[in-house]
Amino acid sequence: MTQYIYIASPMRLPVGSFGERPVSPEQPNVFRDELDFTHLYFENNYDSDSKQRFTYSSHFSYKYQVTAYANRIPLRSAMKGTAEEKKCLGILYSYLEEAIQHSGMIEYFTSWNSEEDLALSKKRTRSMDRD
Repeated sequence: MTQYIYIASPMRLPVGSFGERPVSPEQPNVFRDELDFTHLYFENNYDSDSKQRFTYSSHFSYKYQVTAYANRIPLRSAMKGTAEEKKCLGILYSYLEEAIQHSGMIEYFTSWNSEEDLALSKKRTRSMDRD
């Protein structure tokens, strides 16, 4: 199954590809090229055909939402500590921090595709007021 990260905010969230910059300016090598290709793409909840917003999950209370495919971010029990995992987690944490700074509050969770409306084991909400 495919794992997705879902994020919602009262303000617009950035969309597009994050992390495509080269890791280092050194000579190309197979490992670095593979790591440079590793990135996260955030897609918003706006359908351009119907010109309307939709919700990724019934758990969200905010209008603006994004999702990212998280194949390089495993569940905690499956962490291997690879460079790709570290890079994608860094991208995700930076994205979340920027979203919190911009909007003051976000909601987020991860789930398998088509399970985004199932009961959550723990609802996570972050704001600038909380650690």
